Amino acid sequence: MKFGMISLDEAEGATLAHSVTTPTGALKKGRVLAREDIARLREGGLTEVMAARFEAGDVAEDEAARRIAEAAAGEGTDVAAAFTGRANLIAKASGLAMVDGDLLLELNRMHEGLTIATLAPFEKMVAGQMAATIKVITFALPEAVVVQAEILLRARGPLVAIAPFATRMAGLILTRVAGTSEKLLEKRKRVIEERLEALGSRLGRVEICDHDLASVTKAIEALDGEQADPLLIFGGTAIVDRGDVIPAAVTDAGGEVVHLGMPVDPGNLLLIAKLGERDVIGLPSCAGSPKINGFDWVLERRLAGLDVGWDEVAAMGLGGLLKETQVRIQPRHERKAQTRRAPRIAIVVLAAGRSTRMGARNKLLEELQDEPIVRHVTKQALASKATRVLAVTGHQAAMVRDTLEGLDVAYVDNADFSEGLSTSLRAGVRALDETIDGVIVCLGDMPQVEAGHLNKLIAAFAPKEGRSICVPIRHGRRGNPVLWGSDFFEEMVQIRGDAGAKHLIGEHEDQVVEVDLNSDAIFIDVDTPETLWRLRELALHD
Repeated sequence: MKFGMISLDEAEGATLAHSVTTPTGALKKGRVLAREDIARLREGGLTEVMAARFEAGDVAEDEAARRIAEAAAGEGTDVAAAFTGRANLIAKASGLAMVDGDLLLELNRMHEGLTIATLAPFEKMVAGQMAATIKVITFALPEAVVVQAEILLRARGPLVAIAPFATRMAGLILTRVAGTSEKLLEKRKRVIEERLEALGSRLGRVEICDHDLASVTKAIEALDGEQADPLLIFGGTAIVDRGDVIPAAVTDAGGEVVHLGMPVDPGNLLLIAKLGERDVIGLPSCAGSPKINGFDWVLERRLAGLDVGWDEVAAMGLGGLLKETQVRIQPRHERKAQTRRAPRIAIVVLAAGRSTRMGARNKLLEELQDEPIVRHVTKQALASKATRVLAVTGHQAAMVRDTLEGLDVAYVDNADFSEGLSTSLRAGVRALDETIDGVIVCLGDMPQVEAGHLNKLIAAFAPKEGRSICVPIRHGRRGNPVLWGSDFFEEMVQIRGDAGAKHLIGEHEDQVVEVDLNSDAIFIDVDTPETLWRLRELALHD
């Protein structure tokens, strides 16, 4: 790759290194310069620009990031579409992040243009959370580097996987000593129940008994018959030795003590045992608090099907100082609120119009490749990484819904469809709940827009980086559909007449990112019989 100042006479096809302001608006970093862009730069008085030009053997940043991400992804992860050289690995279900730290170090030492960041090993994940990000910081990587990374990952990988939590029913034994109140026992039960539910499991039978060998042994045997797994024992006093009441009761009931104690604070006085194939965990007193402690680490790993033996417990000492001090004040709820996750993007398919330019026919119901146009559009929306798909109906609403039968799509009816496009836009946006971060507004008559195009828009969305409005382009020309961040929803529902939200793009140009989809699909809507005929002819020759 050649990088540096390039004369405008030679700049067509080069990648712009930095954003440049022109009399007709900014050309942003990463834009592949077309002939029209060169003209705009000349109008701004420029004769050269800082740009990158690819050479044979270069792999463009998005393609390089995609290939490496796909090689790095293990079970339970999904690869988001690459944009600006970044491809993220997203958790498909709740579980624990499994990360190969040695492999990560080797990859990050491979080439300065390749960077990979992951969560810490065994971090608790929720569906949709980002587990890793592959970022190519140069505009391209040498093919040899990409191939080297792929070979390494496929030989020793995956780099990142998610060990999903299993759904189990746990049993709980609460022991009491003199002075133990019912209120304390109820609080401990409630905290343990909440922990289990947060991991997708539930609390079954609860036994309360005195803190003596015979009583605890009897309670273990009672829950053994219930097939509880794991069996949790919360003692009225802490476990300080293998000969103490709880480990001795486990042994008397036919179980085996695996390990006592752990290098995690709080949580040192924890017991790990087995009763047949089932887990038995003797809880430290700190398990009565909702704050994270060593018990959480053991419970999470066992519910994820991971071994927790002597070696695994010993390794927990690295990072095991969980006790909060004046030096390390990091409230758990604040860290949770900052969890990075994939954006929740909805797609609104506008399917309420009257198709006046098609004559008596409803263009959305016309067939293309043996399927109605609106069904084409909706299926592509559903195949994308969008969180939710909603169709706005109006004209011939019942027929449109019948056409979409069997698809996992929600509906909102627009009774005012005859008043113009804006009424459908308002109806769709108003139907979105507060968990939605953004919306792609898809026209129901654009059947050539594919799921991959939509995913590319979603990958570009990053409000904190000034990318709240994602606009598709081709050869410098803007098209549809557009992704809008939730910050613009209030303005979108104020639009009136037979118009969309295009004017808002100009008003918020600082939040616009242009996404080159390399497809003319963003310009093709079926408004006339002639357009439909041309698309059918093209389909016949595919």
